[in-house]
Amino acid sequence: MKELMEKYFDRLWPINRSLTGEGNRETLKILSEIIDLKISEIPSGTKCFDWNVPPEWNVKEAWIKDSSGKKIIDFKKNNLHLLGYSEKFSGKLNLEELKKHLYTLPEQPEVIPYLTSYYKKRWGFCLSHNQLNDLTGDEYEVCIDSELNDKGSMTMAEAVLEGETDEEILLSTYICHPSMANNELSGPLVTAFIYNELKKKKHRRYTYRILLNPETIGAICYLSLNGKHLKEKLVAGYVITCIGDRGNFTYKKSRRGNSLADRAAEIILKQNEKEYNTEDFFPTGSDERQYCSPGFNLPVGSLMRTRYSKYKEYHTSADNKEFISFEAMEESVQRYLEIINVIEKNQTYINLFPECEPQLGKRDLYPTLGSQKETAEFVNAIMWVLNLSDGENDLIEISMKSSLAFELISNASIALYEKRIIKIKE
Repeated sequence: MKELMEKYFDRLWPINRSLTGEGNRETLKILSEIIDLKISEIPSGTKCFDWNVPPEWNVKEAWIKDSSGKKIIDFKKNNLHLLGYSEKFSGKLNLEELKKHLYTLPEQPEVIPYLTSYYKKRWGFCLSHNQLNDLTGDEYEVCIDSELNDKGSMTMAEAVLEGETDEEILLSTYICHPSMANNELSGPLVTAFIYNELKKKKHRRYTYRILLNPETIGAICYLSLNGKHLKEKLVAGYVITCIGDRGNFTYKKSRRGNSLADRAAEIILKQNEKEYNTEDFFPTGSDERQYCSPGFNLPVGSLMRTRYSKYKEYHTSADNKEFISFEAMEESVQRYLEIINVIEKNQTYINLFPECEPQLGKRDLYPTLGSQKETAEFVNAIMWVLNLSDGENDLIEISMKSSLAFELISNASIALYEKRIIKIKE
């Protein structure tokens, strides 16, 4: 898996993505080789609650030349050089005039910052602070061949894997950043390979909805069109971002704080990771803040590695291929699949023999000779399931209270269910 991930990463890396534009369409076309995407176009100007879909932005070229004609900044060499959504400009400026349109990170002088101006018309370039300091009192020629098209559109994509029920699990990620590895490409790639594994499953209890849209405006637009459906059908969801670096896992809870999504993620982390972080919901960050807005309050959390804003490479040119690990991304896919497995298998049962323990031996659920360790653990799990199957505790809760692995608790419940000792709560 990791080798294939890397191949797709290399193809996606040079593409200039933003809220809109041909780069997003090219990105989704490539990802459609893995995910069965339904791609739609939302016209610029479309009202989405308090927002409007912005004009479509495309760039042919953007550069700055010194007086000798040498390009000292070139969008084609690094698409982070151009301020996102820069309007068209052509002209000659002295250094003092040019500096009004240049952006750096003085505290990180070697990197190019990632900046945008989506909702206010301006133009500009981003460069390292060291490069800025090297500029002399020269005359500079500037060219930005870009277009902001009010009659364009925003490209959005979704895929649905039907399950045995119409209750849904949401996996949402975004495609609006240019060449950044962890804060952009790790999300779509991990999501794509989760989808690929889910598609192979013969039986899916839940229906899975996969979204790949530009951050913020994409989620807002999707909710304006489909929010009522998600409020009715969604049982759990995750925003997948910053999931490719080598850091420990971080789980940011949904606004509800104790949703099925939260509990499933936490039990997998607790039972599989020596070190991990959990954070209560806060109303900034990625698209979870839209899904968890008070008017929707959907059960959507976010499993990341090092959270956005917590690593110095964030939103800079240092968030590159060297910063991420494809082995870590493969492991991230596995963790998400384990969380999904918990949600798929979680049930609340009722013990049909609540007055004392049922006779397990005659049902081949209790060893008749000796006691090996594995058998003893299984019997222990059975006892926990029997005692807590009162219609109040689901399997996640039983696993947490017993400190036994969820899979062991699940297997014990299946054995008891098949012997008609417990039933699923209606």
